[in-house]
Amino acid sequence: MSIHPERTASPLDMADLRDRVHHTVNGFLAVQTELLADVSADCAPLVHYVADLMNGGKRLRAAFCYWAWRATGAGDGAAIVTAATALEFLQAAALIHDDVMDASDTRRGAPSMHRRFTALHQGNGWERDAGHFGVSAAILAGDLCLTWSDELYTGSGLSPQALARGRAVFNPMRTQLMGGQYLDLLEQAIGGSRPHDALHRARRVTHYKSAKYTVEHPLLLGASLAGADDHLLARLSRFGLALGEAFQLRDDVLGVFGDPATTGKPAGDDLREGKRTVLIALALQHGGARQRDVIETLLSGASPGPADIDILRAIIVDTGALAAAEQMIADLLDRSRSALDTATIDETARSVLLALADAAVTRSS
Repeated sequence: MSIHPERTASPLDMADLRDRVHHTVNGFLAVQTELLADVSADCAPLVHYVADLMNGGKRLRAAFCYWAWRATGAGDGAAIVTAATALEFLQAAALIHDDVMDASDTRRGAPSMHRRFTALHQGNGWERDAGHFGVSAAILAGDLCLTWSDELYTGSGLSPQALARGRAVFNPMRTQLMGGQYLDLLEQAIGGSRPHDALHRARRVTHYKSAKYTVEHPLLLGASLAGADDHLLARLSRFGLALGEAFQLRDDVLGVFGDPATTGKPAGDDLREGKRTVLIALALQHGGARQRDVIETLLSGASPGPADIDILRAIIVDTGALAAAEQMIADLLDRSRSALDTATIDETARSVLLALADAAVTRSS
């Protein structure tokens, strides 16, 4: 069950952070394995499948938390790495539950959590519905990850005063993430029935589902744990919100045009799931009546097939939606970088945070 990080030259590897996060994950899951073994050996897949999921990932949230801590001038230490690792378990919970809601088959190039549990049921020839078992077990695995996230944070070794400061970020972050997830689910249910403000609603989902919890909140958490003043917190917030939206826009583009071998998800998966992303909202905004009708018809009906996805991709390009999204990404990255230009922070941390910003929006997975 040991997790081993990929070795790549990356700002994510500064201060050996990815290695240390992996080590923390491994150690924590070893303890959880023993705890669940006391319940029953049958509980082993709950930990093994979570460990497999956490074998991948960029560790962006942990990195933003850690380097915001360092930005204040605070020193390195195992406690802040542990607190930052708590965000990786929160991310795992969000991914597991997101895949259930989207009925996704894969995650990071492997079967999604509910599909793995479904296969476990089928492989053993158990009774009743395998799909229901898979979804139910995945929900429990996601709930465990939420519990473990809080446990890691609380037991990180940081002082009670630091943890109390961080709670002002950690608690709202989790609530707003769930709110953003619900808005994403709601948009798929609403479909095209509210066309007048589709772009505004799509950006609101991006704001709460991704921008805040991927970048802004991890930054504010790390800085708050270190006792940052209001001025630095405001700068980090500006940096994080703009970068977080750019990150999600890149995710939207990859969800339609990305290479499955790199993204770990099937080509056009967002279209297949009927996702009402900013990219789709831009296509509806810039498209003609016929193009809008085709988009709505293909996204609102049964899951689009390969030919339908090709049609939707062509419309996104032809309407200028893809170009508009790329321009938004570039503008948001510029806005994000400018927020740190005049901030008084540790120079090493500034350099790493800017490199992380570039990596977040130029990625291919």
